[in-house]
Amino acid sequence: MSTAPSLPKHDKGDESPRSFDSKEDLPSTFVESVFDDPILAKFYEPPPEYESRHRFDPSARWTAEEEQKLVKKLDFRVTLFACVCFAALQLDRGNIVQALSDNMLNDIGVGTNDYNLGQTIFYVSFLFAELPSQLISKALGVDRWIPFQMMAWSIVAISQYAITNKTGFFITRSLLGLLEGGFIPDIILYLSYFFTSKELSIRLSWFWVSLTVTTILASFLAAGLLRMRGVNGVEGWRYLFLIEGLMTLLVGVFAAFYMPPSPTQTKRWFRKDGWFTEREETILTMRVLRDDPTKSSMHNRQHISMLDLWKALSSFDHFFLYALGLTSHIAPHTVGAYFSLTLRSLGFTTFKTNLLMIPSQVLFILNNLALNYFSHAVDERTFTASIGGVWQFILMIAVVTIPDSANVWGRYALLSLLLAYPYAHPILVSWNSRNSGSVRTRTVSASVYNITVQLSSIISSNIYRADDKPFYHRGNKVLLGLVVVNLFIFILTKIYFIQRNKYKRGKWEALTPEQRAHYLATTKDEGNRRLDFVFAH
Repeated sequence: MSTAPSLPKHDKGDESPRSFDSKEDLPSTFVESVFDDPILAKFYEPPPEYESRHRFDPSARWTAEEEQKLVKKLDFRVTLFACVCFAALQLDRGNIVQALSDNMLNDIGVGTNDYNLGQTIFYVSFLFAELPSQLISKALGVDRWIPFQMMAWSIVAISQYAITNKTGFFITRSLLGLLEGGFIPDIILYLSYFFTSKELSIRLSWFWVSLTVTTILASFLAAGLLRMRGVNGVEGWRYLFLIEGLMTLLVGVFAAFYMPPSPTQTKRWFRKDGWFTEREETILTMRVLRDDPTKSSMHNRQHISMLDLWKALSSFDHFFLYALGLTSHIAPHTVGAYFSLTLRSLGFTTFKTNLLMIPSQVLFILNNLALNYFSHAVDERTFTASIGGVWQFILMIAVVTIPDSANVWGRYALLSLLLAYPYAHPILVSWNSRNSGSVRTRTVSASVYNITVQLSSIISSNIYRADDKPFYHRGNKVLLGLVVVNLFIFILTKIYFIQRNKYKRGKWEALTPEQRAHYLATTKDEGNRRLDFVFAH
């Protein structure tokens, strides 16, 4: 089984409108791939175990209108629900920020540094659960594991109603991290079953838009729930954890019945006809495999062996992407974690604090979508993703140099603009997936990449210290330095992938067609280490 997604001449993965006759004599639309090469095609056929093997048909052709109609159906049935699930994640892991504005820390006797420790415990637990969660998900099936995760963390989220001291705070933070860890790469893997690599980045941008929309709606919800402080002698933040936890629990229960394992396995006892016809299932299968033939190298209930795990972990071609995951979001994450506390220290009430958090989130949505659609349009990742770093660099200089006596609204506007930065995370996630070269590597690399993101969150949770408040001069200088490091890594990443492609292309193009076939049949190179694999950048 081959592990190369495309021929080298398709460095950017562009769709090529070549003309082929179909059985129905219809014009076709497809990604030119190895299936069109009579010598190489046999090395890319799916194994019998592949869940969509019965829909594998390299001769299948379809119209652009058919494909667009199917993509819209996928967006309605799959992308939309993935966004709902992600919203549930954000609701339960993000409501701690709203709870802080209701004096939660004082109510349970927790100080600033203890709060930092609690958040660190959450992120460390989240981090350690990432890879095990992905391995369990790959063995059991994403459609089974995600609903379990959601129901389990919702129960813990509800239990936060009963927190009375520092110990309870630390325990619930740890349990939430363990149960929520792995959810993001799990659902990204799930989306990759349905969408091509180019489509995935746009869907992931909406994925993270749902996070921000949830934060906005949660701010309105919190503004109301926190006013219940004193009802039956209970603090408002307790009602917040209780009601929002119940909401996400319902989503988890629904997910257990709703999520199909793959595009060709949508039939259930209550959905006897499934979502798609046989022809539609064939189109959905072939459009994904034409984009990336390696997606058939494992079926969706297949575990990853320890040898496969080691091979994926030792894939050095991902290291620059991991470094970008570590450094791209530390500054806004640090400022965002303390935004509500900063607004309270500036004299705003609990109600106004929650409402004032909304404008930055609205602008964040607009910047997020604009950046990802721009990346899709120009088919470039490195420099496009670095725009967020340039944005942070400019605003962090302003944050570092603004005087303590500055107008309250001026400081608020500056911090809001920083939090509204163009969000490159969807680009980086889909880029990491695209450059994996096999299902095994993609599964593991998604977890490792997300681990680096959680490491950045751990770093973010410990940059602002109690002896540096309220304006955190020392912490902001550290953030500015990290932003500069991030921009430097972007430059190195571009250079690295250009040189790697040049090296591999030279070796591949020096081979005759017969030599290429012999290489594919005998090589021990796997995934993105193969000569016929081209890195996106």
